[in-house]
Amino acid sequence: MQNLTALSLKTEQGKLQVLDQTLLPHRQQWLNCATVAEMVGMIKKLQLRGAPAIGIGACLLLAVRAEQGVSREQLRQDAEILRAARPTAVNLMNNIDSMLKALSEPDYANAAVACAEALFFEDVALCQQMAGHGAALVQPDEQLLTHCNTGGLATAGVGTALGVINLAHQQGKNIRLWVDETRPLLQGGRLTAWECQQLGIPYQLICDNMAAMLMARGQVDRIFVGADRIAANGDFANKVGTYSLAVLAQYHQVPFYVVAPHTTVDLNCPDGSVIPIEQRDGNEVRGVSGGFGQSIWAPEDAPVFNPAFDVTPASLVTGWVLDTGVYSKADIASGVLKQFA
Repeated sequence: MQNLTALSLKTEQGKLQVLDQTLLPHRQQWLNCATVAEMVGMIKKLQLRGAPAIGIGACLLLAVRAEQGVSREQLRQDAEILRAARPTAVNLMNNIDSMLKALSEPDYANAAVACAEALFFEDVALCQQMAGHGAALVQPDEQLLTHCNTGGLATAGVGTALGVINLAHQQGKNIRLWVDETRPLLQGGRLTAWECQQLGIPYQLICDNMAAMLMARGQVDRIFVGADRIAANGDFANKVGTYSLAVLAQYHQVPFYVVAPHTTVDLNCPDGSVIPIEQRDGNEVRGVSGGFGQSIWAPEDAPVFNPAFDVTPASLVTGWVLDTGVYSKADIASGVLKQFA
């Protein structure tokens, strides 16, 4: 396998390494990933996160193991274990399906390596295409807002929503960005803020519950978020808190865009009600933990409801920014997403 490098993934001399995102922004530590159990653990702990990055990371591991001589049957079993690691992120399922096809080839090891490399480079290209389409929507001097982390840490390329924002910044549009902290795991505060500093994007970090006030004051011109799965009718699942932003955006008449590659579209989901929503450990809400340590502020046995994602209905979306273009509500209603069958 050739050496590949992304912000959160890299392969060197036939070995896979993952940047531990739970230690950011204060520590950058690369972890070796050689087994399926290690990959599943990294995904569940969110050491590796972001729908595209999860799918690509899982496939790179399968390719590394194929190159090491692991049997076809074992790799198929590995693939099914990896598929179940993050139920909401459809990119993982789609990428695993591609790898399973490769594993059916007579020379399955070389086919698996070629497939994983192709998926990596495909995502890089898709990110560039999304960035171009989305940045064209941004006007000079606009104040933008985003939620969670959708940059290079979440993909093999420049990112989805943050890729759009970064390109608008590179184009000299004099933008400013409001970054939601993104409770309960603070991906905005820990990760997006870190990426913005690396990229030189002017930003301010806000608590999630401050977005409404900013919109009411006219200090948000446009919102860009990512997606982990888009249903056939345009409903989409994204990090919990996205739905709230969409409701606020409609009330305040702020354009609201979802940015994702076409590989995030799941035509097997007719609408958002059938998208599986991952429930996570209650300790994530009772307190906070990361490279800075751990703090618990709630009673240790406090009952917790902790969905990792929520579903935003298509009726609240201004436009869907995919690698193939920008689509309106009318486009979605006409069934434009069926082209990705």
